[in-house]
Amino acid sequence: MPKRVALIPGEDNPVPFLDTETPEWVEQEMSGCSFPDQRLHQRLQQLLQQFSSGLGESIPFACQDWANTKAAYRFLSNPRVNEGAILAGHFESTRNRFAATGSPLLILHDTTEFTFARNDRAPVGLLLKSFRRKGKKGRPLHSVICGILMHSRLAVTPDGLPLGLAAIKFWSRKKFKGTNALKRKVNPTRVPIEEKESFRWLENVRQSTALFGEPSRCVHIGDRESDIYELFVRHIARFKSVA
Repeated sequence: MPKRVALIPGEDNPVPFLDTETPEWVEQEMSGCSFPDQRLHQRLQQLLQQFSSGLGESIPFACQDWANTKAAYRFLSNPRVNEGAILAGHFESTRNRFAATGSPLLILHDTTEFTFARNDRAPVGLLLKSFRRKGKKGRPLHSVICGILMHSRLAVTPDGLPLGLAAIKFWSRKKFKGTNALKRKVNPTRVPIEEKESFRWLENVRQSTALFGEPSRCVHIGDRESDIYELFVRHIARFKSVA
């Protein structure tokens, strides 16, 4: 039976469209979450319901009023809350759904870019440099876009049924200036893979393999960016170690 959400005293009231009973899917996705304060657990339950009722909307639109919007931002900026704590329940649910299936699964790898319009780009981080227009002398003028990158692993059955995320990594860039000049001085093949952005591919494969524990059932699919020697070497070595 759905459990009734205990609203956090002194913060805000539920918005009219928000059901005060926690849906079963929310309970399942949060069963593996562990927070140092039960109120944080309750707040995440409310946020999941609000965000699911406004998919694709910004936080203010999904929360509908200023009190719930402030509560959402307080939760996300709380130093005791991090992405690991938020996603722990979802990863556990993905593992349970994986264990319930006996067929091979497809692990889809991809990178997503989240762009933001900010005057001060430093707190968010840099994303990419985009061509804007040509200057008076014909030189290209570029603008730097700020944002966050996300590299994720989505577990899907051969029939196309998504089971959930198996691994995820967020990051942003600090600078672009001088990278092309650096390539002329440093051979990229001499740089350790751990110091490259492409190391995220290896890290996510390691995390997803540790989550499921059955690499022989996982078929990893990536675009040409995944054509990394170290990725194939480590994946084959990990597969042989459990074969």
